[in-house]
Amino acid sequence: MASSAYTFLSFIFFTIFLSFGSYKAEARRYSGISSLVSRGLFDSIFLHKDNIACPAKDFYTYSSFIQASRFFPQFGRTGSSIARKREVAAFLAQISHETTGGGPALRANPTKEEDLFNYHGITITDRQARPLGFDGLNSPDIVSNNSLIAFKTALWFWMTAQSPKPSCHNVMIGKYKPTAADVKANRTAGYGLVTNIINGGLECGIPNDGRVSDRIGFFQRYATLFNVSTGSNLDCENQKPFS
Repeated sequence: MASSAYTFLSFIFFTIFLSFGSYKAEARRYSGISSLVSRGLFDSIFLHKDNIACPAKDFYTYSSFIQASRFFPQFGRTGSSIARKREVAAFLAQISHETTGGGPALRANPTKEEDLFNYHGITITDRQARPLGFDGLNSPDIVSNNSLIAFKTALWFWMTAQSPKPSCHNVMIGKYKPTAADVKANRTAGYGLVTNIINGGLECGIPNDGRVSDRIGFFQRYATLFNVSTGSNLDCENQKPFS
C-alpha cells in the first residue's frame, strides 16, 4: 500500500515538474517584444530613422519601443507566432505612415474643461495619460519630445477600444466581433479596418486613396521582413468610416 502511495505521489510530482517546465518554456517563448523584434530588425524596418536629413533623427529608438511595449503586456504576445509578428508589423507600419520621419505634425489641443486633449489625432484624457508617465494637460508636447512617451501613447491608442471602434489590437489578433452596424458598413477584419479606426473619416470609402496605399506599402514591406503574410482586406475602400 505504501509503495502504491509513493508511486502515485511520484507521478504527481513528475507531472507538476513537466507542467512547470512547459510553463517556463512558454514564458520564454512569449518573453516580450524583443523576442520578435531584434535591434537589427528594428533598424532594417526604419532604415532612415537616424539619417542626418531626418528631422526626427535619433528620436524613435529601439530601447524606447521595447520599454513602451512592457506597459502593454498583450501587445505582440497574443496568439500564434504568426499573429504576433503580423500585429507588430501592422503597428509599426501605421506609425511609419503617421510620422513620416518628421515627428507629430500637429500641436496638442488641451481642453481642460473636458479633462482631455488631442495629439496628432489621438484623443486621450488626462487621467489616462498620467499612468503613461506624462501630464497631458499641462505638458502635452512632451509626446513629441520624449521617445518613450511617444511610443507609449501610440501603443495606448493601438490597444484601447474607443466605442464604437474596436481596438486595433483585437482586429489584428482575430478577436474583432463586428456589430450589426459594422456588417452593414462592410467593416471587415483586416489591416484596412485598422486604417479605418485610425483615420477612416478622411481615408476610407475612397477609391485608390494614396494615403491608404502608403499604409499598405509599409505593411507589406514589414510583413516581408517578419516573414509573415499580410492577411486579406488590406484597404478600406469599400468600408464606411466610423461615425
